[in-house]
Amino acid sequence: MSEEPDITRLIIKVTRDTLPQIKDKYPFIYLERGRLEIDDSSVKWIDCDGNVVRLPVATLNCLLLGPGTTVTHEAVKIMAAANCSLCWVGEDSLFFYAAGQTPTSNARNLKKQMLLSSDKKKSVEVARRMFARRFPTADLKDKTLNEMMGMEGFRVREIYEKKAKEYNVGWKGRRFTPGKFEMGDITNQVLTSSNAALYGILSSAVHSLGYSPHIGFIHSGSPLPFVYDLADLYKETLCIDLAFSLTLEMAGKYNRHKVSNAFRKRVIEMDLLVNISNDIEDILGGKK
Repeated sequence: MSEEPDITRLIIKVTRDTLPQIKDKYPFIYLERGRLEIDDSSVKWIDCDGNVVRLPVATLNCLLLGPGTTVTHEAVKIMAAANCSLCWVGEDSLFFYAAGQTPTSNARNLKKQMLLSSDKKKSVEVARRMFARRFPTADLKDKTLNEMMGMEGFRVREIYEKKAKEYNVGWKGRRFTPGKFEMGDITNQVLTSSNAALYGILSSAVHSLGYSPHIGFIHSGSPLPFVYDLADLYKETLCIDLAFSLTLEMAGKYNRHKVSNAFRKRVIEMDLLVNISNDIEDILGGKK
């Protein structure tokens, strides 16, 4: 009589020590019109046509949930344990609505961020390190926050004009009306959608690293000031250049798939998640 095979399943509990760091994860996956649930201890996505895809949430930074998505309580628990953030966004990530905060090992990073933000002098020093990324040759030592913000506004307007000339695109300025995405020209539509996707990735990364998106150093009076602070470090290459480079190619008709694919490709090529982790640490003064 042959010995029966051992059918006991080996289940290895996911712990923080076995999880990949945020810099080692895939940036994001956008999902719409379907359901996230659990099957055999894994997260699966069931789309509106009944197709099933198992998601390796332990290696994902975040899931961007678009219109028509539902998620079970158990699926949220598994994703939280895997440190995979959930972000609720509009169609094609055009609007960033909310983010589910994942657990962190301790409040060390949040405490550091709060102490820096609450000290006026130290807060300006953090802002100055951010602006120094965009003005590497400028002497910012004695510049006030308002002066540096003025410099940044002028720099961004120059970038728009430069990119318009480089890609031979007519440019009438940055225009975006909430709820009226289609009213903008193609360049503005790509800018809006890529900016929103960037905010989703940054919000997820900030939560995962144990910081708060609500405590900023440059922006204020907005829902996610720290996210907006960080976004300005990457927008020129990731969003602005992308928008102008795709404008003529789309020939007057916004192509959601082309924008999404081009944006995702740039995120991966520039190793955004590695940069986010390193940049935040450097901007806040390094490890203490």
